[in-house]
Amino acid sequence: MSDAQNTSSNAAGERPMRLRDALRQARIEAADRTGVVVDLRDAEVARLEILNEALDPLFAQVPERVDLFDRGISQGGTPRLWIDVVAHVVMGRDKRIYRFVQDTRFGRIVIAESHEVAAVVNAVTDYVARRMIEREHALVATPMAEPDVDEKPRRRGGFGMFLLGFILGVAALFGLALFVSLRNL
Repeated sequence: MSDAQNTSSNAAGERPMRLRDALRQARIEAADRTGVVVDLRDAEVARLEILNEALDPLFAQVPERVDLFDRGISQGGTPRLWIDVVAHVVMGRDKRIYRFVQDTRFGRIVIAESHEVAAVVNAVTDYVARRMIEREHALVATPMAEPDVDEKPRRRGGFGMFLLGFILGVAALFGLALFVSLRNL
């Protein structure tokens, strides 16, 4: 028997793959890939939860009257540990590095990046301290000078200004009429 006949007999002996079997195999492969993605996402969330627990002592020291911070983990497409409205921690591309970022009007800036929880906790501590100082500065108001009770507020010649404007308007109209009449002569 020749090689060509051997190949054709093997192909005839094997059943051709049906579309249903190919679809089934593709679904199994997709489920395996999805499982890996879900496992990676779960690992990200677990790491962010570890960091969140490490931040508990810091946020326990923040006074209750300071309402700048709203810490929590969002589990969207990219899990994030939110510190406040503009700052959050997200896992890096390798899913092992913590990246502490802040959104600004000029774009996103990276405040800290580390594999170590302690380094990120220190960066968040510095950030929280700076935000609390900014809040204190914003709340400090310069006292306005109180007006003397004896002194009555003066009206600034409202009627006199009106009368002056009226007279100047009449004079301007009279001058315009005179100019037009002399020009037409």
